[in-house]
Amino acid sequence: MVIIVYGVTGCGKTTVGQLLAEKLNFPFYDGDNFHPTSNVEKMRKGIPLTDEDRIPWLNNLRIKIQSWDRNGGAVLACSALNEKYRKILKRGSNPIWVLLDGSRELIQERLDARVGHFMNPALLESQFATLEKPAYGYKVSIDSTPAEIVEQIHFLLKNMNELSSFGVIGMGVMGKSLALNLSNNDVPLSIYNRHVPNKEEKVAAKVLEQFPDQKNMLAFDDLPSFVTSLSTPRKILLMIPAGKAVDHQIEELIPLLSPGDIIIDGGNSFYKDTNRRVSYLEEKELLFVGTGVSGGEEGALKGPSIMPSGPKEAVDKVLSLFEKIAAKDKSGKPCTAYIGPEGSGHFIKMVHNSIEYAEMQALTEAYFLMRRHLGMDPKEIFEVFSTWQEGDTASYLLEITCDILNTYEDDELLLDKILDKAAQKGTGGWSVTTALEYGVPYGVLSEAVMARAISFKKDERSKASQVYGHKPKAISGDRSNFLESLKDAYQACRIINHEVGFSLMKAVSDEHNWNLNFSEIARIWTNGCIIRSSLMESAVAWFSTTDNLLMHPEVIDRMKLSHQKLAFVAGEGIKHGLALPVFSAAINYFLGAITAESPANLIQAQRDYFGAHTYERVDAPEGKHFHTVWKE
Repeated sequence: MVIIVYGVTGCGKTTVGQLLAEKLNFPFYDGDNFHPTSNVEKMRKGIPLTDEDRIPWLNNLRIKIQSWDRNGGAVLACSALNEKYRKILKRGSNPIWVLLDGSRELIQERLDARVGHFMNPALLESQFATLEKPAYGYKVSIDSTPAEIVEQIHFLLKNMNELSSFGVIGMGVMGKSLALNLSNNDVPLSIYNRHVPNKEEKVAAKVLEQFPDQKNMLAFDDLPSFVTSLSTPRKILLMIPAGKAVDHQIEELIPLLSPGDIIIDGGNSFYKDTNRRVSYLEEKELLFVGTGVSGGEEGALKGPSIMPSGPKEAVDKVLSLFEKIAAKDKSGKPCTAYIGPEGSGHFIKMVHNSIEYAEMQALTEAYFLMRRHLGMDPKEIFEVFSTWQEGDTASYLLEITCDILNTYEDDELLLDKILDKAAQKGTGGWSVTTALEYGVPYGVLSEAVMARAISFKKDERSKASQVYGHKPKAISGDRSNFLESLKDAYQACRIINHEVGFSLMKAVSDEHNWNLNFSEIARIWTNGCIIRSSLMESAVAWFSTTDNLLMHPEVIDRMKLSHQKLAFVAGEGIKHGLALPVFSAAINYFLGAITAESPANLIQAQRDYFGAHTYERVDAPEGKHFHTVWKE
């Protein structure tokens, strides 16, 4: 390691540096000795150095520091007064910074007593004006003797390895759970939450109060102290709301960080924002990792699915930590992996969430068909879903649905007391707009988003129901045949949900040359995440041989048998007055996807008729366009 002892002239950096080098058995170098003659002459005359004077000197020192670092270490005494200069010296290495800090009065007194040094004491004021004290490194008072100062520095260096190796900002549900997961896996950790008077006060400290057994965790509500507590290169995970809050937090961190430090965004940020932040922080010589995290509160605490992306050199430095806390697949491999460059990790998390929307909606439609169309009571539906959970329809979402259908309050089903207005966050809408941008058919997953939007119009729906006298009709007779068809229809719908989501991933991956590995993505979604399921486990193998789910031989065999069940169930439900947006969109998507000749030729003719948009012909070479004057 290279230790840089710095501060204004007269602080004692040469004396302290020499004594420290002797104690550590390191060579000592004085930065002043590397100044060219022209700089020395200026300083003797009391003329402040300009950047034009300093930059060549600093670049020369930077090369020396890298050499000393490779050859076992050194102690360097150097002014390094502001961050701009320190950034030059830090390039390509991670020196340890020790600021010798003292009052103007004390340092002036020392300068007045100096003999034979070329620094004119009149320059002290300009040096104090230039000095920028960073949050990183160590700050040691010069009130003590040089020997005592060296002992203080030596103590700090000996205990340097006790710095936290990871930091988490944001102690909301997910941030707190991930922090506890890291701590439980023996990761020395610092946690921080912003301080807002009368609203958010000592939030991080309260986490330690709530979990007093956590011995690997330090709490801060002061950002500079939090950053200083981390070993370099610093690794800081942001678990804060997406959008402007992330940009604001980044701007607060930048002045406190050193080149090579890593900021990780673990929230649900839009992938284009992550693309922008990767480039922006690269200009600042910092690394940015966009990381999708799925699993909810329980997953974050016990093992989530983690999807990091960005500069591979940055992900490589944090992946081992993610592997410690991630869920494990059936073979025991962590459900995390390097996804790809830029914001690809946040992108696939966005798609994950849109598949999640559709999977949830498909389950509610199956539930609604049983309850309203078949007239089944909740206990009967619970029993049916429980049997589904034993086969290839098993999933985490089906598991929690069974729990919901088995939860009672005062002998009444709690579900029946919940208002039927479904909320949503940004990821569902982002997926829809991204699909439109890239021209990817996304109707099935879009309908899941729209179903939530229409559910929110509770008052309007209630009034319209009265006006139209609408009430779904129940069927009579044997329910067993319909239930058998319903199970096949539900599974067919789910296959289509996954095909639609992965097709968007393929289109965007191809456009950006991300080279996404769909089999590996499916693997890290087999545990920890919300859409984990038996179907996802099958998809790992399917995507190892194809990037089009509907063209895999095993899927073809399944869909040939089950798509007709999906059409029957969707038709019966709609005919009897039930809205089935995802079931009906799924069969429409599937039939459109396997139709060789569609009516789109009529659309092209219409477009050419009113707008002269031209069309291609089946009897002409591909790419050749025609226009017809349809009516004289």
